[in-house]
Amino acid sequence: MTGTADWRTYCLAKPGAWRDEPWEHDAVAKVGDKIFAFLGSDDPVSSIGLKCGDREAADLWLERYPDHARKMAYIGAHGWNTFVLDGTIDDDQARELIDTSYDLVVAKLPKSKRPAG
Repeated sequence: MTGTADWRTYCLAKPGAWRDEPWEHDAVAKVGDKIFAFLGSDDPVSSIGLKCGDREAADLWLERYPDHARKMAYIGAHGWNTFVLDGTIDDDQARELIDTSYDLVVAKLPKSKRPAG
């Protein structure tokens, strides 16, 4: 995939996913009422914020991509990282990161609020 817009589209194609803008000019992808991806502004950007599991799991991504991953401000202690999607992280791994974030958030939703699919 090329471009952040494609990754936004990938996030929003997940079952039950929807776009929200809880902060001015900063879009997120949600499932139920929970964020699973920080998409940033609609301007061309090349990063995405994702839940990676616990901090230990998230730190493995920081070690693997020291110039393309960083601990997110405020929520990084809870396993969230920001990833630069400029092609260094290949498409399969970017999909894995997005899928993992989505799956982790869906698993925390009450069963009655989980999307079918």
